[in-house]
Amino acid sequence: MSTGVQPRSLTYEEERGKPMPSRNHGRVQANLTGEFLQQGQFSIYSELTLTIADTNYTPDISVYPREPGDYRHDEASRADLPLVAVEIFSPSQSQQEVVEKAEIYLRNGVKSCWIVSPPLRTVTILLPDGREEVFHRGAAKDPVTGLTADLAAVFS
Repeated sequence: MSTGVQPRSLTYEEERGKPMPSRNHGRVQANLTGEFLQQGQFSIYSELTLTIADTNYTPDISVYPREPGDYRHDEASRADLPLVAVEIFSPSQSQQEVVEKAEIYLRNGVKSCWIVSPPLRTVTILLPDGREEVFHRGAAKDPVTGLTADLAAVFS
């Protein structure tokens, strides 16, 4: 019989370094991925870990230029950064936390960062030069990549 202390299981947040997603978060993430996939010129990855300066970050969606699938070889993280990183607010996240993450992406070469707020049904696109584009209706259009998303479909 063991008298040692049992190791504590890591929480979702501790294990992944990000907050627990919610129903609305998951729905918006799936809908936005679908919108991006329709455009065909990009490769879309959900929850792909990015290594930036020896630290791991996991955007909700990463958008790369179109690349062929290689199902024989897989990778748990990538050091080459996407064109676009998408962060979708979870109920437990602060605005400051998400904006700071976006700024790290942008400082390290990501061309644009989409911040999605399910409760407000808003997409804000942050750019490396400090500009931001805010979309409440119609189609969100990335001024750098041309990537678009119909907000009615994203928040349906």
